[in-house]
Amino acid sequence: MADFKTSYNITLGHEGGYSNDPVDAGGETYKGITKRYETNWIGWNIIDKYRNNSNFPRCLDDDMELQDAVMQVYKRKYWDVFWGDRIQNQDIANEMFDTGVNMGTGRGIKFLQKSLNLLNRNQKNYPDISEDGGMGNNTYNTLDNFLNNHSKDIKYLLKLMNLFQGMHYINYMGKDSKQERFARGWLNRVKLGGK
Repeated sequence: MADFKTSYNITLGHEGGYSNDPVDAGGETYKGITKRYETNWIGWNIIDKYRNNSNFPRCLDDDMELQDAVMQVYKRKYWDVFWGDRIQNQDIANEMFDTGVNMGTGRGIKFLQKSLNLLNRNQKNYPDISEDGGMGNNTYNTLDNFLNNHSKDIKYLLKLMNLFQGMHYINYMGKDSKQERFARGWLNRVKLGGK
């Protein structure tokens, strides 16, 4: 089964530390947690205590209570939503987690659903599933079936999921050219090599 801390450490490598970039749609952010969407998060109170510290924001990384609060948000809001502890393949779990953190769990699950549907050989391997962005028994069982019976195709599942992710970034930048400044960081998350 997949390991949360493995996925968490990979994703945190993309998220960075503290920022308050006015161009970033998320606004004030710490390790990928945005104040816009997590206004009541306990971490903001901890961060506020350090704002006048001469070593701000670097000093935030040394506060273990804050680091634990970060990890709890990631586990609850992203990992648990797609049943990460039940996923058999670490690479798939890593992809689901990172995509969920960066662009929402519903979108990450939808990318998985679409990819599974494209790889079912016109429903010869298994029936199409709903592409609704919700992780339910049908999506989980289809993924489980895929991993158990079509393991040689895991690399294609990962490639498709990454292609959907990359297309999302391209479309987003096409709608708002100010977002192009984030292109390199976003594209670092798109891995097309597969295993």
